[in-house]
Amino acid sequence: MLYTRREIFRGLEKKIGRVFAKILPYPNAYTLLSLIPAVLTAFFIVNKNFFLAAGFFFFAIFMDVIDGAVARTLEKTSKLGAYLDTIVDRFVEIIVLFSLLFADFPELVLPAYAWIFLLLVGSLLTTYAKAAAKEKEIVKNEVKGGLLERAERVFLLWIALILAGFNPFYSIVLISVLAVLSILSALQRILIVIRFSQHEK
Repeated sequence: MLYTRREIFRGLEKKIGRVFAKILPYPNAYTLLSLIPAVLTAFFIVNKNFFLAAGFFFFAIFMDVIDGAVARTLEKTSKLGAYLDTIVDRFVEIIVLFSLLFADFPELVLPAYAWIFLLLVGSLLTTYAKAAAKEKEIVKNEVKGGLLERAERVFLLWIALILAGFNPFYSIVLISVLAVLSILSALQRILIVIRFSQHEK
């Protein structure tokens, strides 16, 4: 949903791009460096220091903003850069979600690990539904839309980490909601592709 309002943040993105392009003028370096705060996020989750985990996860998210902003500022956008960004984004989510399995969240209808697994499945399927449609040449442009884009998903996951610092139960409630919405988002994209395919016929 946030991708439809990207123009609102365009001015801020340009400022970020100008600042960080002077510090390190290599967009792909920022992409790869985002793995460091992701690993630190996982470390603090496992050690149940959720506030520090949330801090480092925010840093990982911010690094993902920086790489694109720097690339556009320096006019260094490339297919390889976009590819690396997508792959590293998946790694960041997998690292963080895997670490949540060791956080001892309480059960909520299903065991906590089931909700975390479903969230991971929804996250990966949402991305793959888009990638597969383009790979199979069903669509020319990337499939976007659905209840949750990655931006909303990681933002809500960040909120879940903060909530875990207060009460793990609040966190697993949000994680379970995220899991359901992520699965629904994947299904929405699959339906979008099916409808597009039928319309083309």
